[in-house]
Amino acid sequence: MNTPAPQRVAVTDQAAELIRRLVEQHGHVMFHQSGGCCDGSSPMCYPHGEFRTGVNDVHLGALEIEGVAEGVEVWMSGPQFEYWRHTHLTIDVVSGRGSGFSLEAPEGVRFLLRSRLLTSEELAGLET
Repeated sequence: MNTPAPQRVAVTDQAAELIRRLVEQHGHVMFHQSGGCCDGSSPMCYPHGEFRTGVNDVHLGALEIEGVAEGVEVWMSGPQFEYWRHTHLTIDVVSGRGSGFSLEAPEGVRFLLRSRLLTSEELAGLET
């Protein structure tokens, strides 16, 4: 029996529902986590391609969300990834105003990262 490949990023049901609504309004979307001073720990949601990733950004994976045709790509800045490389990240949504640049801002909610340490087996699977 094949074990599923380990993933670095996932999404809660509540966040997936919000992403579906955002895709209906804006088309294909993506996330970027910079860790900069302006957006803190909030992953920013943009129309796909509107945020230009750079050579130092790390592609964490693509979220497969039921009802969303394309995978939702998730990126993180390289320096931020060095801090988070041993964690599994889950994109969640909570009440409260986030950044004005992220697509969910007008909804009165904000995306938030929840994390846990990856197991040694997951780390080994990700490094191959």
